[in-house]
Amino acid sequence: MNPLRKKIGIIGGGQLGRMMIEESLRLNVEINVLDAPDCPCSELAHQHVSGSLMDAHAIRKLAEICDVLTYEIEHVNTEVLHALEKEGKEIIPSPRILEIIKDKGLQKQFFTEQAIPTAAYELVESPEEWPAAVKQFTSPRLVAKTRKDGYDGKGVSIFNTADIIQNPKLIPFTAPSLIEDLIDCEKELSVMVARDRDGNASTWPVVEMEFDPVANLVTFLDCPATLTDELAVKARDLALQTVAALDGVGVFAVEMFLTKKGEILVNEVAPRPHNSGHHTIEACYTSQFEQLVRILIGLPLGSTGLIKPAVMMNLLGGDGFSGNFKLQGIDEAAKMEGVYIHLYGKKESKPMRKMGHITVLGNTLTEARSKASNLTQTVSIIADN
Repeated sequence: MNPLRKKIGIIGGGQLGRMMIEESLRLNVEINVLDAPDCPCSELAHQHVSGSLMDAHAIRKLAEICDVLTYEIEHVNTEVLHALEKEGKEIIPSPRILEIIKDKGLQKQFFTEQAIPTAAYELVESPEEWPAAVKQFTSPRLVAKTRKDGYDGKGVSIFNTADIIQNPKLIPFTAPSLIEDLIDCEKELSVMVARDRDGNASTWPVVEMEFDPVANLVTFLDCPATLTDELAVKARDLALQTVAALDGVGVFAVEMFLTKKGEILVNEVAPRPHNSGHHTIEACYTSQFEQLVRILIGLPLGSTGLIKPAVMMNLLGGDGFSGNFKLQGIDEAAKMEGVYIHLYGKKESKPMRKMGHITVLGNTLTEARSKASNLTQTVSIIADN
């Protein structure tokens, strides 16, 4: 079969699917999506199946009109994906991998089993298990994450160890949770990995991320990360090791901590395109989205080389309002060389909701960072009254 004639189905119609469609149009690839009627992909997809990502019937309806399935979010019905895979439908990445990654507890246990360095952790099933679990740590502050359904800072809490021991009413989650050391972190890193059906793999340059301390969302991303060559190679090798251990096919984000002691620890893996790879659309020869399309339709992997240093900044919904919005400062941004604005087609803004991003290229990272810093003073999502 001509690979370009394949029909791709995406479970989820958010901004990741939208950018994947945008990157695939020049290849004449047909992409169909499943999501709510007004999702960001609804106006771009070849066919749009309206329904819940947990609806087995809707997922099967999408599968019927596609040659291969993928997903842009972890919170989907894996039971029907396993059934479809057994029936011969190709799903990339495999639901076997999704089952591991969507449960942060299973993901951590996988890292331990595969000798992948990660922060020390304990798993708790109920609030009654918390006091004994936190006593296993010597750190004064710890991180808790719900094992399932957390994303973009939701289901994450940083707390004082002593508070939980002294007052169990302060336990942040009643659902099964993961408790781990709060790492004394020098930098937060991410490595995007692409791996095809034949095991060929490549990585994009290591990036470093700055997070909003309240929303726990990326505010700035620098590419390449300011690391020694030795540390950059170590991070990329560890990312490749992690995806190979999963026997993963597709595009993966491997998020990491660089500790003050110079250790690199794997934090989490996302089995899909990721916020830490958005800059690759303009900054690299092959974007994370085109690379996934290549893998899905059977084309060789493209070059992941960096064209120019880049800074990516998220455009988040402003505080204090929900509803119609506009991008303040778009005229100033549009005048600047090497500035690329991406809006996600979302109908209304909400506080801290990802509404878009801006990628800034420069001849040096310092130049790109300076331009991005200027943009933060002029560009924002505001209410459109």
